[in-house]
Amino acid sequence: MTGGVAWCEGRWGTPAELSLPLDDRGLQLADGLFETVLIRAGQPCLLDEHLQRWGEASALLGLDPPPERDHLMPLIQEAVERALPEQGCGALRLNWSRGSSPQRGIAPPRSGEHRFWLTLQPWVPSFTPITAIISRLERRNCDSLLSRCKTFAYGQAVQARREASEQRCDDALLLNTNGELCCSTTANLLLKPGSANGNSPWLTPPLSSGCLPGVMRARALRLGLAVEANLGASLGSDDQLLLINSLGCRGLLSLDHQPLHSQALGIDPAESLWQKLLS
Repeated sequence: MTGGVAWCEGRWGTPAELSLPLDDRGLQLADGLFETVLIRAGQPCLLDEHLQRWGEASALLGLDPPPERDHLMPLIQEAVERALPEQGCGALRLNWSRGSSPQRGIAPPRSGEHRFWLTLQPWVPSFTPITAIISRLERRNCDSLLSRCKTFAYGQAVQARREASEQRCDDALLLNTNGELCCSTTANLLLKPGSANGNSPWLTPPLSSGCLPGVMRARALRLGLAVEANLGASLGSDDQLLLINSLGCRGLLSLDHQPLHSQALGIDPAESLWQKLLS
């Protein structure tokens, strides 16, 4: 099925064909969570780590526990058969909302069924270096519960990406409310200072910064390839910075239109690091 496949409440179709009830709180209030999982060679990568984060975030925000692996795997396998017949790569999105609300207002309903749906679309991981700015309009709230969860509320990231596009750059980095580098619009940050040697671990902001607890970030920490550290508010021209998530890893060619010389010299460990984290 070209363009991807979707499943919702027992029905298969394309993402454009299926729909949600207009009273779904995910649609009305962004009251829900999602996980984006890489499908490679027909299999979901790091699925247990994604499901653990999904469950922990649901508990944190007072949602019911989301579907478990045993329930999901038959749906994922059928989605792969429908959307990726040649066992290629894809981006699987698992969605979990608080469901339909019987009354108007933001107060969570005391009862009612949550709603699950998924989409799977072909995707090719990208490792091409990009350009970025530091957003002057948006900041990540290091004190908010929502910063610790992958919620439907991506308006801030959308606006920061618009800001970057208006400056003819590919992406934006976000400072947190303490003025420290925190994340990009859709990825965690990995920094290697220009003074570091080749065997030094990458630095990544701590979760107290307000960055999302990314699955690839957590794996880099667990494998000793990264350590937590505050990154400050700017980069040096010899620093290396990677933007990493489950669907790819990209280095920076420039920040705020200033070249990062390490990338210009062709030092691009993005793909090799990302592959290590998946192995």
